[in-house]
Amino acid sequence: MEEKKHKIVCFGEVLWDIFPGAQRRIGGAPFNVAYHLFKMGLNVEMISSVGDDEPGHELLQKIKNWQIPTDTIQINQEYPTSTVVATVDENNDAHYDIVENVAWDFIETTPENLKSARTADALVFGTLAARNEKTKNTLFELLETGSYNVFDINLRAPYYDIRIINELLHKTHLAKFNKAELRMVLDFLDKEYKTEEDSIRYLQDKFGIREIIISKGSKGALYAIDDRFYLYPTIPVEVKDTVGSGDSFLAGFLSKRIGNEASAHEIMTQAVSLGAFITSQEGACPDYTLKDFKRFKNRYPVTALS
Repeated sequence: MEEKKHKIVCFGEVLWDIFPGAQRRIGGAPFNVAYHLFKMGLNVEMISSVGDDEPGHELLQKIKNWQIPTDTIQINQEYPTSTVVATVDENNDAHYDIVENVAWDFIETTPENLKSARTADALVFGTLAARNEKTKNTLFELLETGSYNVFDINLRAPYYDIRIINELLHKTHLAKFNKAELRMVLDFLDKEYKTEEDSIRYLQDKFGIREIIISKGSKGALYAIDDRFYLYPTIPVEVKDTVGSGDSFLAGFLSKRIGNEASAHEIMTQAVSLGAFITSQEGACPDYTLKDFKRFKNRYPVTALS
């Protein structure tokens, strides 16, 4: 594996996803991003919390076996490790029943995680971590120290509040939406949807966000930085499942965006390639090597749509 140089901190939920057939897999959008960043050769730290129970100990051991640091994952004595019942529909899309009052709802602010956020090249977070007052307050404290805050909107009904989303967007440097989330947020803000370009410019102006990503499913992904727009296609692969595909896309994006002099083409090629690579396998965090990914990437060259 390549030498790790840059550090990214991911904040929020780490949990067990329970799939049909009683399959249990580690999940949580921020952790999925951390997993793939580690595979891409970056230093990662996951700020989260698990319960002092068998699922929590097993979860930490599995992460350690992957050689991903667990120092910033807290162990909560009062609340259990999060387990989420996942179902997969006929389109291979996953749906989740996310139980409340679990360990990651009560992430403490500590000197260690404040230092982690302050010294990181990027801080990745989502909406779900703000559903509980305790973890929400910790998140906002960390965002005050972050130099590059990455908001993966990732709306999970009913666990979001437009007032909190509004506050988070004001502290964001890079925001990632899917098409549905973009329209939902605009609707919350009483902004009429006209075009993607108009919507992006509105959000950039309103919140002072330089960079916005719109994932468009089979129609690819759009990256906007300042007044420049880059549209890239989806790589056609046989889809095993879509669980974690957006998380792997974001990890691919950040692995080139952070600390590199990479072009927008190189950044987006890495993003769509890693998203497609993971979609062609089972689970959000399949076992693979950087060499496996590079072989896939070389097999499927990517050309910008615009």
